[in-house]
Amino acid sequence: MAKRHIYLIRHGETEWSLNGRHTGASDIPLTENGRAVAQRLAPVLAKAQAKEPFDLVLTSPLQRAHETCELAGLGAQAQLDPDLVEWNYGDYEGQTPQQIRAGHPDWLLFRDGCPGGETPGHVGARADWVISRARACKGHVAIFAHGHFLRVLGARWIGLPASGGAHFLLDTATLCVLSEYHGNPAILHWNAPIAT
Repeated sequence: MAKRHIYLIRHGETEWSLNGRHTGASDIPLTENGRAVAQRLAPVLAKAQAKEPFDLVLTSPLQRAHETCELAGLGAQAQLDPDLVEWNYGDYEGQTPQQIRAGHPDWLLFRDGCPGGETPGHVGARADWVISRARACKGHVAIFAHGHFLRVLGARWIGLPASGGAHFLLDTATLCVLSEYHGNPAILHWNAPIAT
């Protein structure tokens, strides 16, 4: 039996991702470059789909993720999943790490969470729910979401706490593949760029 793969796709570039601003619930559109790179995902995912169709395609309802899914060719199959939204940054929404650390020098998102927003435990619980949906499928799954959320999901997939997401860097419009190794959850690819 072929191994099930969970494809994690971070949305394409936005103005706020370019500026390093925390973008949680703010529904920021893709830049032109973000759209162009998202389109380059289409042949990669079509090749994977040709080997074995995706049993499940999930996307965050935020436009930057949903549009990436559409441009990557999987929009017709996609189900919107509110559990895939980005971390709720609360009072830190729209701020850069430098702005946040000006008032809180030791702040670390994956340890401290955000005032007025989510804790790592909250985000980890959402990731666990998404993982349970993916594990219920017999075949491959594609998930379109956001950087910090996907970092937590990767950590939770291999049994780390949500704070373990601090160890997984993730660029925009990149592809990660979760799999298994002798029955144990494993990471096959992480932060793989799409060829230009």
